[in-house]
Amino acid sequence: MKISIELTLLPLQNDFEEHIIAFIKKLRASNFKVLENPLSTQIYGDYDSLMPFLTEEIKSSFENLDNAVINLKIIKSDRSNYEPNF
Repeated sequence: MKISIELTLLPLQNDFEEHIIAFIKKLRASNFKVLENPLSTQIYGDYDSLMPFLTEEIKSSFENLDNAVINLKIIKSDRSNYEPNF
């Protein structure tokens, strides 16, 4: 099953930027399609391979942070080619 995930990592500390950059670089280095914008990152792939990957990467990021929030939106479909029609 294909899924699309929009995520935003929010480190709650002063050196937040380096942690966000490191997290995005790990996503980029994966075999999944990754799209970025100034407010969030989207990653696309098969549920059974993407979810374990994200679980490990989120855990790894959290281990390097004192306090953090991650927002996830998961859509059951591949929306990587979405274009507004209005």
